[in-house]
Amino acid sequence: MAGEARRRRLRALLKRSGAAHVDPAAVDPAFVHESAARESAGTSNARLEFFGDAILGFVTARYVCAHYPEAGEGDLSRRKSALVSGEACAQSARRLAFGDLMLLGHGMQNDGGADNTSILSDAFEAYIAALFAATGLETTAAFIEAEHLVGLDRPELIDADAKTALQEFTQGRLGATPTYFERAEGPAHDRRFTSQVRVGEAIWGEGIGSSKKIAQQSAAAMALASLRLHTPPEAPAVPVSNDGDGRVIDLRARRKAKPKPKAPV
Repeated sequence: MAGEARRRRLRALLKRSGAAHVDPAAVDPAFVHESAARESAGTSNARLEFFGDAILGFVTARYVCAHYPEAGEGDLSRRKSALVSGEACAQSARRLAFGDLMLLGHGMQNDGGADNTSILSDAFEAYIAALFAATGLETTAAFIEAEHLVGLDRPELIDADAKTALQEFTQGRLGATPTYFERAEGPAHDRRFTSQVRVGEAIWGEGIGSSKKIAQQSAAAMALASLRLHTPPEAPAVPVSNDGDGRVIDLRARRKAKPKPKAPV
């Protein structure tokens, strides 16, 4: 998409973002992929993506703290991680038709880069940074909440971040920290990542994805399912009884106690 048609789409996006007054040229760089930059289409959106990632993290942390005042740090962390994940950002980017606005190199365009999860995720974060530079935090935060957080914040997200859930499980139950090992295959415009996760000396999961982050999440999900299946359940709490005199008695010990012998007559 080029020319006036592209400007119309950018203006529509800005209007939806609460920034109808902003010149489309201010946010256009958010959609320049590095493959297009190498072909003289402008500056890559990489720096904008870096800054947008930080803004998204801050706004999301503020959002989950405000909406879940009773949640603990672990729950908040898992929910935030799920909402800022590459998959989540790409989902919002697809809904907002960011793929139609992407400027890609010829090879990347021909290989379907406009629907690549990693490319769309980066563009979403880059747009956040460009919007922030043009409007400030208030408008940007309103856009993030309305167009991203509200729609994706669902109860099942509490377990969506497999890496965090796996780390908490292994540290709490096994006293170990998972480690990840990756390899990349294919040309630069169509990389495929394979990730393996180890706990101790054993490999418990393997995942494949279009980015290292996606591959690691897939590997962690497999490992978590396997470890939950093979790890003995935590010991149940000791059943106790209060006999009314203030003493707390271990019922298991009482059941196992042998009767006292009768006194000789």
